Order: sequence, then C-alpha cells, then structure tokens
Amino acid sequence: MLRLARDGERTATELADAAGLLPSAASPHLKLLKDVGLMHVRVDAKRRLYSVDFERLAEVRAVFDELWTDRLDALKQRAESGSATRRRRGSA
Repeated sequence: MLRLARDGERTATELADAAGLLPSAASPHLKLLKDVGLMHVRVDAKRRLYSVDFERLAEVRAVFDELWTDRLDALKQRAESGSATRRRRGSA
C-alpha cells in the first residue's frame, strides 16, 4: 500500500484495485498504516485520500537500519571469532 501511494494521494478503492484486493480487505491495512502514522488521510467530499507520511517512514527506516547494523556487526564478530578459533585448532 505504501508503494502504491508513494507518488501521491490515492483513494482506498484505487489502492485496493492496484493491490488486487477488495476494498473490504484493503481497509484494515489502510487503517493500520494510518494508525501507526505511515499514511495520512485527507477527506475530500465523500472520498478519503491516502498518502505516505515520508517523515514517519524515514523514522521507521532509521530504526531498521540501526537494527540491521547491530545484527550485522554481531554476525561479523561471531564469524571472526569462529575463524580465529578454527585457525588456533588447525595449528595445534
């Protein structure tokens, strides 16, 4: 849904159609994205127009980037310590 709305406002029906969903199936997804702050909703007459909140999305991305960096650093340390252990065993 975020990818579908990234270029501008779209109605719930447009988003559902583009995702291959019935509007009733898309509705909970849109509500969740709105509730967590990743999408804005603007009411225009009888239509609800959805758009991406890029500032909030950047905040979420920063958290994921930090998590991945931490996990990759831990994996690198494990790999390096395992490599050192294997070298010591091999030379003994």
